[in-house]
Amino acid sequence: MNANADSIAPQAPNEILTSRVFDAPRERAFEAWTRPEHLERWWGPRGFTTTTHAFDFRVGGQWRLTMHGPDGTAYPNRVVYEDIVPGERIVWTHHGGLEGVPAQFRATVTFASRDGRTEVTLRQVFHTAAERDTVVERYGAASGAEETLARLGERVADIARGVPDLRMTRVFDFPPERVFAAWSAAERVARWFTPAPLTTSRCEVDLRPGGAFRVTMRMPDGSEHPMDAQFTDVIPGVRIAFTARVAGDLDILTTVTFADEGGKTRLTALQTYSHISDATKGAHAGWAQTLDQLEVEIRRAP
Repeated sequence: MNANADSIAPQAPNEILTSRVFDAPRERAFEAWTRPEHLERWWGPRGFTTTTHAFDFRVGGQWRLTMHGPDGTAYPNRVVYEDIVPGERIVWTHHGGLEGVPAQFRATVTFASRDGRTEVTLRQVFHTAAERDTVVERYGAASGAEETLARLGERVADIARGVPDLRMTRVFDFPPERVFAAWSAAERVARWFTPAPLTTSRCEVDLRPGGAFRVTMRMPDGSEHPMDAQFTDVIPGVRIAFTARVAGDLDILTTVTFADEGGKTRLTALQTYSHISDATKGAHAGWAQTLDQLEVEIRRAP
């Protein structure tokens, strides 16, 4: 199959066909599909986040994921890759999250060069026109596909700029409600959020969308570094997101998800930055220490 969009037939009654042109070569647009840390940044309509449970990007491999809607609803999914041609094409079947669930649709994404740019075309083929119409009307699948490709474009731009990401995952032997509770009160957050050997001299937590999240971290030499953030998304036991500006001009978006795994919690913290900065150099080690302290806090306060 040629990846040239001129060869693509008009949309059939049982299809959703979406296309978008990016200011990037095909290799860069393709890369955003090949790793979970990329996919989790843009997969799904706006307002959705994604948790990856397993990822094997090869023919016959699977991507097991849960999509989290803006209202906290979890949508387990399973992608099975049927064909992969680097820089040209990816074909997969899309299933519900359980084994044995038939494919809901077959998807093909193609990458076509357009004078140094890339046209990405996503074709989703359903068994019948009625099934296609149902997901469009009930779930907004057509507009969701458009928003997904728009988010892909933003991720491709981030890759081009070399902007770093931080992604930390930790499994706690406690249910999501108990892990989430450790974020809910300033006196608790003050005990674990600031990585040792720094300490917290000020902490304010207004855990609601639009609420303030302010932490002042004190260095061993007595100097202080304030973080003035605002919560943008709060779904109890599911997700927290907040934006912050530190070091004068560094904008940080932090998204923390809480996935229930049989009474345990898989916490994933994804932090994205507006640019490379000295302030980001110790972020990985700092978050590792913070999550160690979070576990101590969860254990001490049932």
